Order: sequence, then C-alpha cells, then structure tokens
Amino acid sequence: MKNKKIHINEQKLNHQYGYRTVKRLFDVVASTIAVVLLSPVFLLIAICIKVDDPNGPVFYSQTRVGKDGRQFKMFKFRSMVTNADELLAKLKAQNEIDGAMFKMKNDPRITKVGRVIRKYSLDELPQLINVIGGSMSIVGPRPPLVSEVAEYTAYDKQRLMVKPGATGMWQVGGRNDVDFAEMVELDLTYIQERSIWLDLKIMFETVKVMIVPNGAY
Repeated sequence: MKNKKIHINEQKLNHQYGYRTVKRLFDVVASTIAVVLLSPVFLLIAICIKVDDPNGPVFYSQTRVGKDGRQFKMFKFRSMVTNADELLAKLKAQNEIDGAMFKMKNDPRITKVGRVIRKYSLDELPQLINVIGGSMSIVGPRPPLVSEVAEYTAYDKQRLMVKPGATGMWQVGGRNDVDFAEMVELDLTYIQERSIWLDLKIMFETVKVMIVPNGAY
C-alpha cells in the first residue's frame, strides 16, 4: 500500500448529494441516540477521571483541522495530565511513528484511567457531540492537529476533502501499528470508495476493536 498513489476526484465528491444527505441524517440520529443510551457510561468515565486526577477537568478540547482546512474544537475525555500539551515539546524526539503525527507507546503524560479508556477507545466518545454539531462525521479520516497539517504535502492534504470522522479505516485497520504514510493511504482509499455500505462496515468493525483492541494506546 505504501507505493500506491491515490488521487481524489474532487468533482466526483461534490456530486455525491444523495450519499452526503443520507450520511448527515444518519450521523445526527445515530449520534443523538448513542449519547442518550451511553449517558451512564459517560457518567462512570467522568467519575473515574475525577477520582484518578481530582484537579483536572473531565473533558479535553483541542483544535483540529476539518474539511477544507477549517479548524474546530474536538472533544474527548481527558486521558492525560493537565499540562500534556506543554510536555509534548520535550517528548518529540521520542516519537515512534514516521511522518506528521506523534505517537509514543509508553507516553508518560497518560494517566492510569487514561490508559484504560484509550485502550478501548472510550476517550473518543465525546466526539459524538462534534458529529451532532456537524464538524465531524461518525466515519471519516482522523482529524489532524494544526501542527500536523503544517507538515502535510499537497498529497496528504487530500485527507481534508471530506469531514473527519470519529472512526475510520485507520482505526479499524491497525491504528497505532500503522505509520503515517499508511494512514494517509487508508484515508484516501476510504474517500475514494466511500458509501453507506462501507460506512456501516467500518462502524461494525469499530465496535469489534473496542471490545478486542487492535493497537490503541
């Protein structure tokens, strides 16, 4: 896959009116129902975060880059110490993944509760609020940091042609075991082939990897 180059037809994307309408309707309805049904889980996670680190907030928001380069605030359950962003600069040299992305298996910034909720992707649940608000979709490319996009090539920026997702082919295709170049190819493959059926398949696979983690940390 690393040698495969995918070039997205923007005109074709812009003409997927039926798909985009159905996708948006499904995003709003499914995310709203999920938030209601998962509210006890939200409460339990919030309590665990507060018990583990009483001085920090339950939720964490971070500026990410969405469709067409628009920036938005993405929400997560806090899984790191409160000054995690400040400590990142000191850890850059220990990055364990190539390309415009930072990953470190034994990241010292992650709290005890954080390790558990990250392993099972529970820290991502608040992104359902982003989906309802329209800045994200349930399925799509991983939303990158502003600093990551600054390192993107024109080829990499094709990832920004659609709304980012709370889950996607990267999450179900290996996650942290996949390097940046492979992640880009997975995302571009999704953008090129996306359909309601593919979205449903990725959502089903997401549930499976939440039960049996595939490399998240």
